[in-house]
Amino acid sequence: MTGSAIWHPYTQHGLGDPVPQVTHAMGAALYTADGRRVIDAISSWWVTTHGHCHPRIVEAIRAQAGALDQLIFAGWTHAPAERVAAGLRAMMPEELTRVFFSDSGSTSVEVALKMALGYWAHTGRPRGRILVLEHSYHGDTIGAMSVGERGVFNAPYEPLLFDVGCIPFPLGDGANTLEALEAACREGPAAFIVEPLVLGAGGMKMYPPALLAAMAEICRRHEVLLIADEVMTGWGRTGTLLACEQAGVVPDILCIAKGLTGGSMPLAVTMAREEIFMAHWSTDRAKMFFHSSSYTANPIACAAAAANITIWQEEPVLERLADLGARQQALLDRLALLPGVAAVRRCGTIAALDLEVPDGGYMSSLAPRLLTLFREADVLLRPLGNTIYVMPPYCIDDTDLSRIGDVIEMAVRIVLA
Repeated sequence: MTGSAIWHPYTQHGLGDPVPQVTHAMGAALYTADGRRVIDAISSWWVTTHGHCHPRIVEAIRAQAGALDQLIFAGWTHAPAERVAAGLRAMMPEELTRVFFSDSGSTSVEVALKMALGYWAHTGRPRGRILVLEHSYHGDTIGAMSVGERGVFNAPYEPLLFDVGCIPFPLGDGANTLEALEAACREGPAAFIVEPLVLGAGGMKMYPPALLAAMAEICRRHEVLLIADEVMTGWGRTGTLLACEQAGVVPDILCIAKGLTGGSMPLAVTMAREEIFMAHWSTDRAKMFFHSSSYTANPIACAAAAANITIWQEEPVLERLADLGARQQALLDRLALLPGVAAVRRCGTIAALDLEVPDGGYMSSLAPRLLTLFREADVLLRPLGNTIYVMPPYCIDDTDLSRIGDVIEMAVRIVLA
């Protein structure tokens, strides 16, 4: 064996690509061991909202680490978790009364699926089928993979996955989606899980709020639980705190993670309506909700989340989102003029475009070439096949955003030449 012993995620080590070592970060920039300054154009996998090492979050972590570092959360509690729960209850839709902590976006989805199935089982009306939207991605644990798009992501693990009902992604006015969802809901499934407005890993595919509202109404009429996976879209990425806000939709179960701590610590929350909690409330211990991990509601991570909530409450975050979205639109307008660029789109602070090539999709041969060009230009961009997207921290300045545009233009001209 040569080099590092680390096995990196979503990395084909056989290609021999360099793996830069980052020593520190601040704002929208990463700094490497060999002295480079790298613009973080994707918020380090969509998690860093206010910027790296935000002073208020760093101080909250520092203070909590010296007071209470870890506590079993089964039957015990602590102040940081109580602050987060109270803050979320104040910020999120009032119908979502219960806050369940976990560790990551994938586990928040696992929790949501188990809550939905538990609800139907404990109310004496067992339902077992889950509906999903085509091209969706909800994580890499078994349940989350099962409700995601089948393909290169999970093909080797097919024997582990459970069957789901797949609703086609909207075409045109979305009638195809609504008709399929209506038919599937008539059969009495347990839940429909959806990424609101933007399907992330599936290629930053976007659909309008009106369609989300129509899907939610179909679920309501058929008493099918709606699970909103806002792990990526939450915390302002689509221009509002939650993407569901833009459709006037309150899901039955909500998954949030990534930006929950401002991107500083791993933490996730699944919020649920009161009736879902009450289905598990009993003097019968067999009806308790059987889910946890050792680090559920870790106090240090909760302190970071509480600081993030305070930032949202006390700073003009929504104004920053609007400003960043406008600046990204100007960048997109410029890139749209390039030959070979198509499907230019934006939702809030998520900007994306596709390159017109014969082998589109996640495994497009363009992706490794683009990665190399971006890395050598000191910009962290990670294309989804032939889809290039920009999702920077909200603090990014005009100079860095313009540089991202320059690098994308350079790379597009080279790979499409």
